[in-house]
Amino acid sequence: MNDDYESPRISEELGNLSPTMSAERNPLARGYSVEPLTEIDGCKIEDIIEFAGSPAFVFSERTLRRKIDRMRTAFRSRYPETKFFWSYKTNNLDAICRVLKEEGWGAEIVSNFEYKKARHLGYEGNEILFNGPYKSPSAIRRSLTEGALIQIDNWDDLDRVETAAEEMDGTFDVGIRVWFATGHGPTWSKFGFNLASGEAQRAARRVAKNPNLNLHTLHSHIGTYMLDPEAYRVATKLLLGLRDQVEDDTGHLVPCLNLGGGFPSYSLLHGMKGPAETTISPIEKYADAITSELNRLPSDKRPELRLESGRHLVDESGYLISSIVAVKQAELSGPPRGTAEDAMRIKERSLLGRYAKVTYVADVGINLLYTAAWFEISARPARRTDELPEQTRLVGDLCMEIDVIRENVALPRLRVGDWLTLWPVGAYNLGQSMQFIHLRPAVVMISEDSEQRIIRRREELDDIEAAELFADDPDVGRDG
Repeated sequence: MNDDYESPRISEELGNLSPTMSAERNPLARGYSVEPLTEIDGCKIEDIIEFAGSPAFVFSERTLRRKIDRMRTAFRSRYPETKFFWSYKTNNLDAICRVLKEEGWGAEIVSNFEYKKARHLGYEGNEILFNGPYKSPSAIRRSLTEGALIQIDNWDDLDRVETAAEEMDGTFDVGIRVWFATGHGPTWSKFGFNLASGEAQRAARRVAKNPNLNLHTLHSHIGTYMLDPEAYRVATKLLLGLRDQVEDDTGHLVPCLNLGGGFPSYSLLHGMKGPAETTISPIEKYADAITSELNRLPSDKRPELRLESGRHLVDESGYLISSIVAVKQAELSGPPRGTAEDAMRIKERSLLGRYAKVTYVADVGINLLYTAAWFEISARPARRTDELPEQTRLVGDLCMEIDVIRENVALPRLRVGDWLTLWPVGAYNLGQSMQFIHLRPAVVMISEDSEQRIIRRREELDDIEAAELFADDPDVGRDG
């Protein structure tokens, strides 16, 4: 051994460190405690429950407008000729759509139902983009008549648009949707014309040469929850390349590019490491990727830029407040604590080969939480507790084995009657919710000045029964 060797010594500092230091310094650890969520925008959880009941969806107008303003600034500060359209399929609540309308967003719709809803909310036809793989002949005629921009998805869609335009004997602006691989994530090939095969170029040429149609927009929507901003740089380059081809073929310079949406919210897919605020790229990175390519063009060649964001804007503004209605004490987590429960825990370990988890049953289920299949929706209790968080299981109250909200979530010990707030849930969940086993709950919006108001009341049996047709008369419900 080297004569200079000295054995390691324990410094005095070690004995003075907090016992919670490891959890506090490791951002990926479960932590020493779960921070409760006691209020939303100044409204206490208990007051919201008293106002709307449990469960209840809650939307923060403050958060929604803040996200809108940040996206608008990110793009228009880099590229002033940017217009925004709100994705109705993401959340079609009137109150949410009205906020977007007030902020200057147009409407991006994918069905006749959504078209009618946009018009009902006061949108003019020329403020609407009509997407989707199928549009009925009647919807096409109405859209063309009222000045909405139909973005053509396939050859049959094009046939129907051409027929309507010829019968109406006018010239109508349209767009075509294009799909391609960006090399940055899965390729969406269900929608639009294939760029690589030349299909998109043939469709563009056909539209450009039709006297009843004016090719206004080249459109792509490369996916959803796109984590790499560089995918949009590639998409922009590819659409600009197609634009050049169309101009070379027909002499027509397409005046507008639509890069769709797909920008992520601050949510994490199952298995992703967080926190989301550092894992997800900010919207400014996506704006840089798109607009830097457009700004390379001569000023007289720069197209109008359109975007159709949904999830990115609304997801974090949405909460779902629930109540714990049962605690499955037959399954307990963690090592034995020397309590009276240990005998049962040891027995379960011998049967299962592991310590089973505590399971909490909430009064919400996957009938309200469509996105729980993909995203790790956070769950925060409304009261503070000093107990250590444990890996627990959070399930809904539907009579289905698959009704699992979180298979693994760190929570302190909770009891029946505790409130648990799930977040972010503003995108897609309400629109895809269903009256399966339960009717749907009330929806609350908290205004910028912290006032609560019901924007969709709790459903009642009459809401469902009104559409039912049942009577002793056998002719009830028959055609004619």
